[in-house]
Amino acid sequence: MIREPFLETQGIHNFRDYGGWHTRGGGQVRTGLLFRSGHHVEATDEDLAAIAPLGIHTVIDLRGASERAANPCRRVEGFDGEVLFYDGETTSSPPHMDIGPDTSAADFARERMLAVYTRMPDNPAMIDMFGRYLTVLAQRDGASLVHCYAGKDRTGVAATMLLHILGVAEEDQRREFLRTNDSPTFDVLARQSLPGIEARLGRKLDKGAAKDLLGVREEYLDRYLEIATERHGSFDGYLERAIGVDDALRDALITRFVA
Repeated sequence: MIREPFLETQGIHNFRDYGGWHTRGGGQVRTGLLFRSGHHVEATDEDLAAIAPLGIHTVIDLRGASERAANPCRRVEGFDGEVLFYDGETTSSPPHMDIGPDTSAADFARERMLAVYTRMPDNPAMIDMFGRYLTVLAQRDGASLVHCYAGKDRTGVAATMLLHILGVAEEDQRREFLRTNDSPTFDVLARQSLPGIEARLGRKLDKGAAKDLLGVREEYLDRYLEIATERHGSFDGYLERAIGVDDALRDALITRFVA
């Protein structure tokens, strides 16, 4: 499948259409309805002008209260849609991880991200938001945008869930997840994120460590799926019993998003 999913932006990281993937049985996920990104706190006027024609009527903001307060998103002028968010914190990051003198920054970055994906399947806030995300997609007309801070971890899992439900092959689910690493706006996320991370660590991050923290690895998604499967026997079992994806919701999503 050859297509250009990324929207050209100056102050938003990783804005893209995550439709277009083929599904089992010969269908295809509709394009122009499902968008994902990082936050929009630095969105330029030009960015908002590029987003306006997309007709986004629903925004699912997976960030927690403190993230939203510190980084209020700019929206398209006249936006009158619905913004869903969690009234509390949603982070799955471990509260503290030591980085000793013999620990490389790259190893620290990898272990921290694996910890994020280990905690996320059991995070009550994220379970709630993933369920609300899937439910609202089945209910509301028009295009939607799902985003978190960087648009890669919480957002990446959310997109994987939906594509799995729609019948996209696992190989393509992973391609969509890893496509984050191809985003042309890595410099935007680095500018927004690295100074604070380095200040907390007390050291500069080399390029490899920065990419591990600000990009994604297949093993991150593997860790999430492994934990979810351990809890409920399969990913479908997790979606049904933890997230609340019953047959009616599954059918409604397929009807709406598969052509």
